[in-house]
Amino acid sequence: MRPLTEEEQQAVFAKLAKYIGDNVAQLIERADGDYIFRLHKERVYYCSEHLLKMAASISRDALLSFGTCLGKFTKSRKFLLHITALDYIAPYAKCRIWLKPNAEQQFLYGNNVLKSGVLRMSEGADKSEGVVVYSSSDTPLGFGVTAKGTSDTKRSDPTALVLLHQADLGEYLRKEDTLT
Repeated sequence: MRPLTEEEQQAVFAKLAKYIGDNVAQLIERADGDYIFRLHKERVYYCSEHLLKMAASISRDALLSFGTCLGKFTKSRKFLLHITALDYIAPYAKCRIWLKPNAEQQFLYGNNVLKSGVLRMSEGADKSEGVVVYSSSDTPLGFGVTAKGTSDTKRSDPTALVLLHQADLGEYLRKEDTLT
């Protein structure tokens, strides 16, 4: 495990800023201690300094994971956010979309969201902006990217695509057989 390089850090913060804006600083400087980002086997982990000190006593080959995996770097050095980051980006999300119950299930199956499935949407969301997807009971389900802004969505027909799926809680079940 090692600290992120300047280039890697910019990629991670740019991806996080797409969903939570300027609240990235609140992820690092928290009331319960300092939290840091570390790279291990092309995955970016978010953990407390205390946990990092304990993980440092384990050899790199034997260390599987520590903290929370926020995402990974691809071979082309792009950063992909994993669903495990949802608990950290949901409280700070700039834009949110709440889904109707029938659309929740479709989203959890990995499908994009149509206007007919949107219960409500944050005002001021632009096209291609990162949003956190919530159920009608305010439970975070995943995240995605808007296909249309809020004003365009209001004027569009019910079959128009509103949200492009990025990650959802259903991934745990869908990818369960490939993880072993």
